[in-house]
Amino acid sequence: MLVRITNEPRDYAWGSASAIPDYLGTPTTGRPQAELWLGAHPGCPSRVDGRPLDEVLDDAGAPQPGMLLKVLAAASPLSLQAHPDAAQAAEGFAREDAAGLARDAPMRTYRDPHAKPELLVAVTRFEALSGFRPLERSLPVLDALTAIDERVAPFADRVRASLEDAVGWMLAGGDEPRSVVRAIVAAAERLPAALEPERDTVRRLEDASPGDPAIAIALLLHRLSLEPGEALFLAAGNLHAYLEGLGIELMGPSDNVLRGGLTPKHVDRDELLRILDFTPLDDPRLARVELPGATGWQPAAPFELRHVHGRHRASAAQAIVLAVAPLSIAAGGERLELARGEAAFVSVAGDLELEGDDAWAALSGAAEPTPRIAA
Repeated sequence: MLVRITNEPRDYAWGSASAIPDYLGTPTTGRPQAELWLGAHPGCPSRVDGRPLDEVLDDAGAPQPGMLLKVLAAASPLSLQAHPDAAQAAEGFAREDAAGLARDAPMRTYRDPHAKPELLVAVTRFEALSGFRPLERSLPVLDALTAIDERVAPFADRVRASLEDAVGWMLAGGDEPRSVVRAIVAAAERLPAALEPERDTVRRLEDASPGDPAIAIALLLHRLSLEPGEALFLAAGNLHAYLEGLGIELMGPSDNVLRGGLTPKHVDRDELLRILDFTPLDDPRLARVELPGATGWQPAAPFELRHVHGRHRASAAQAIVLAVAPLSIAAGGERLELARGEAAFVSVAGDLELEGDDAWAALSGAAEPTPRIAA
């Protein structure tokens, strides 16, 4: 199967009105265009001649894709969040189904039974928070803030004693955590120049979500400024927030998001703390691999992403392809020409050939198909 797919960008409030149209040459709408989903997730499936891709695949007896490709355009910070692993997702989904929560209920946390490992590659300069950094890198920041305003001390002391307890205490809210956040916001403006990234983080988050406890927790995470072509891989339990920029995301076929703040949406503090991985990371970036006619990113996940810039051959069971410039695709004896901004789904085990100056190809070679989520 080699078919053209389409979708409409999602208009979340944090999205950019122009970044995706400018990148893909697609129409502006006057509203934010935050995410373009390319895949078969029932929350926003791509379409084939007007029909949902998941239905088309079912009718053809073809497996559902084990991945979801997105174009993400952030003009302001997204929520502080993490994603579950496969066992946590399956258990949480079954638990909320048994409780009678509708799949689209605002208070629902698990919208499908799948894990959501996530890869992001920057298209423009991309600002992000990702993963807990070693304490020897976050404690000096808290100590510098405490020296300016002693109201930060209760949080710094708790971080020294137990990172997990400190995060839980801050997310629980209350007068003292709120006082800590107010102190951090006030003191951040007096931080030395060497801590400009932390000062910028506090400014951005306070502007977007005044007084949110996530402002304090953000100082425990890596602050990253990705240049185009640099990538992050977010394994299960990685606490993160995207701040600004245009990127390409590839993830598991899931919309499971456990939020901890910076959002008016449902925050499930206890469930987030249950699935968080507090293991410090030295660096959450993922190195690229140069291939003939393409650059690749190969995370510890059942998919990989390639940026095609020439003639490239790949082997995969499934592929989702997005053309940023005109692209030719050949697979299974079929050929499809994509114009700028068009996309395709490929389900032909074996080789596919791609030729063009600028395209993204999400590849999956998983032997076991992803089951479709029943309505």
